[in-house]
Amino acid sequence: MIVQKNIEQKLNTAFSPIFLEVLNESNMHNVPVGSESHFKVTIVSGDFEGQRLITRHRAVNQTLADELKNDIHALAIHTYTESEWHDLNGHSPNSPPCRGGSLHDKK
Repeated sequence: MIVQKNIEQKLNTAFSPIFLEVLNESNMHNVPVGSESHFKVTIVSGDFEGQRLITRHRAVNQTLADELKNDIHALAIHTYTESEWHDLNGHSPNSPPCRGGSLHDKK
């Protein structure tokens, strides 16, 4: 869980989020058990007020540049202001299933 912890630490430091969830979704993909390569990030921060979605995503990508370069294969990013998060009743969308299947599906 080293990569996941690094992601959490960097996002907490950069955005002081009201809510942060970092999910390792590698198990949903065709990767070895225990991999840390596919993540979903949901982050709610006052820093996002007045920012366009692309600006928010660029900020997250910039914050995680080293992890994206070296460790992360896929990153789903969901960024919200506090009011947007409230309007969604505190839920981000589910990730779709992997189109390539997973090692767990193959027999």
